[in-house]
Amino acid sequence: QVQFVESGGGLVQAGGSRRLSCVASRRTFSINTMGWFGQAQGKQPDLVASISSSGVTDYADSVKGRFIISRDNAKNTVYLQMNSLKPEDTAVYYCNAPTAIGWRYSWGQGTQVTVSS
Repeated sequence: QVQFVESGGGLVQAGGSRRLSCVASRRTFSINTMGWFGQAQGKQPDLVASISSSGVTDYADSVKGRFIISRDNAKNTVYLQMNSLKPEDTAVYYCNAPTAIGWRYSWGQGTQVTVSS
């Protein structure tokens, strides 16, 4: 099992930026595709960005051109740079390893991002 600790959320005005960080507990992190999920209130988590162990990235259409995912395998850490934030980006953000049907590991505590208009 792998545990995740997310940080970096907060309250930000529309158009602003935040940088999220996620530290994983084990070195198996380096062989997994990792992703950031956003969970709006009352909804299921949605995958917003992913990055393979070799650095290939993919983004949901809603965040393309605004969010950037990156990883530092030596630090077991994945980042999400969030730019040009919109109120609809408001959610609790979690990192995890995405699978074809969802996610692989248990959720961490997440980090809340609230974007005010």
